[in-house]
Amino acid sequence: MGNWHLKVKQAQYAKINTKKYNKMLNLPIQPRYILPPLCLILFSTIFAAFDLNYLLEFNRNFVEQGEVWRVFTSQFVHANWAHLGLNCGGIFLIWLLHGEYTTPTRYTTNICLLALWCGLGVYWFCPNIHIYTGLSALLHGVIIWGAVKDVTLGLKSGYLLFIGVWVKIAFEQFSGPNADIGKLINSTVAIDAHLIGAIGGTLLGIPLAITYLKNND
Repeated sequence: MGNWHLKVKQAQYAKINTKKYNKMLNLPIQPRYILPPLCLILFSTIFAAFDLNYLLEFNRNFVEQGEVWRVFTSQFVHANWAHLGLNCGGIFLIWLLHGEYTTPTRYTTNICLLALWCGLGVYWFCPNIHIYTGLSALLHGVIIWGAVKDVTLGLKSGYLLFIGVWVKIAFEQFSGPNADIGKLINSTVAIDAHLIGAIGGTLLGIPLAITYLKNND
């Protein structure tokens, strides 16, 4: 009986410590915050596991033959597992930084709008790209949107993050694709797609900025 009470107290103590630890880190671990990015990782992993690139990747020839869904679905398939791993790391980082800023509906809306924006942008403005895959362009837009949200909440770090992403984009445009990452993912890094994604995130952030400015007049 004494051992049972001891185990109960230990479990309660562990639960209290876990809550204190999460509160200290301020991690967005509630289901409404953690499930959307987990679902994004899960779907992308399933597409990789079943090797669905042949059906879902952006292939300019196939798109022009009528397989227009590839414009959208190409964002969720990857060149190889390393490519997927890098983008899953990006999803995790964005969750750490801005996970509490979105509802499942807002998260899904941002992802879908940016996926369509990036796919159409690659199709219209990057005629030299014939095959395209990956979440990275889309994620550039998501993190830009989060930076704008930071700013509207009075966080100075939002300015630094916004500027930092755009400095990275500018550096890529001037220096070209990163060869080491290109070898790792067995594909050329689509720096123009990153630019398109960042522009999309900026456009998504405009309503936030307008509301912020109106509220501060």
